[in-house]
Amino acid sequence: MSRTIAVERISQDDAAKQKLRETAVRPMLQKPGKVYFLVVGVLGILVALAVAAFVLQIKDGKAVDGYSNQAFWGLFIGNFITIVGASYGGAVVSAVLRLVGATWRAPLTRIAEGTAVATVIIGGAAVIPSVGVPGRMFEFITRPNFSSPLIWDALAIGTYAFATIVFFYLPVIPDLAIAKETLGDRAGRVRTTLWRWLGCRWQGSKAQKRVLNRMIGILAIGIIPIAVSVHSVLAWAFANTSFRPWWSEELWAPLFVIAALYSGVALVILTVAAMRHAFHLEDYITDRHFKSLSLIMLPFGGAYFYMSVADFLPGSYHGEPGTASVFRQLFVGNYAPWFWIFVVGGMVVPILIISFKRTRRPGWIVLAAALVVATFWLNRFLMVTVPATYDMINGSFGVYSWTWENISVTLGSLAASPLLLLVIFRFIP
Repeated sequence: MSRTIAVERISQDDAAKQKLRETAVRPMLQKPGKVYFLVVGVLGILVALAVAAFVLQIKDGKAVDGYSNQAFWGLFIGNFITIVGASYGGAVVSAVLRLVGATWRAPLTRIAEGTAVATVIIGGAAVIPSVGVPGRMFEFITRPNFSSPLIWDALAIGTYAFATIVFFYLPVIPDLAIAKETLGDRAGRVRTTLWRWLGCRWQGSKAQKRVLNRMIGILAIGIIPIAVSVHSVLAWAFANTSFRPWWSEELWAPLFVIAALYSGVALVILTVAAMRHAFHLEDYITDRHFKSLSLIMLPFGGAYFYMSVADFLPGSYHGEPGTASVFRQLFVGNYAPWFWIFVVGGMVVPILIISFKRTRRPGWIVLAAALVVATFWLNRFLMVTVPATYDMINGSFGVYSWTWENISVTLGSLAASPLLLLVIFRFIP
């Protein structure tokens, strides 16, 4: 009797494992439908328009992007900070959950790590349109000026991008062998060749597992301070650029780190929700996962709200004239509508949604995450543009112009990350 029960349990376990394997490879096997092609088509068109606008920028100069003597930075730097910052959430969420051994993390870590890879690659590329002569960017390597904070920023981002890609790749190695075994000839020649090249002859031996787990553990520990350094160095790059008002605030480094965590976790929630809906993963990604992610996002939101108040309050009362002028522009000036949309939509409403148990449900949580992601891009635009347009001599503000070129590059930059993520998960289980 007991032997029969044991055999039945083994059979059930084998069936569950097979179902899990089939589910893991579903994004690669599932024939794309009309919605998939529509999404890919729209994202592809936006990216193509961005490339066309970038070519015109190289041909006609930076003026077509709204830059002038009154505004030397604008949308492109805001895009760069937003996208790179969003990558931090995916990497750190996965790293922390691995380190603490959270049992519920399994369906989320691959999605979080893939999101981090896609955003850090596109985020690093998003800075290129802001460079005056992109063709000379190779001089960052051949003729580095180590007295420039931009060099250290590039080094930090490059290191972080490499660590993020490796952190995504290592856990994939055994899964490639499983996917190859599960799919067989259904994988196709391209996938089979790719998996063979990336699989590193994985056999699943105890020695291989021990080495792999050790390397993943080391990276999980190391990627956290690496990511902190990226956003800290980025904040210090602002502080050392032309001594603009507001950019030299001492709180900017930790503020950038917290903002990256807050918006990054929100982006992970949106990605998880999209993957769950698109590939019918409701059995594996449950309401509990959304609640857990929202409770991770909540303290970051509270910390960012507090640090923002601590940033604005002293400068508003007795700050330097330039900083006080920038704050007036944000609070009651030309940029006030956008600033208060960010305050309400990016901090107050999401924090309230997650704080109450009644609204801590997947639909409400996804709404809160969407508000955070959208309004934090707006926040980055304001942080860059308002101080950059301030005239240090007469205390007035210049005008940053919106053109079809800078709008196209912005939309293309934001569309490239989900497009790359769709490509990644067509080849990686």
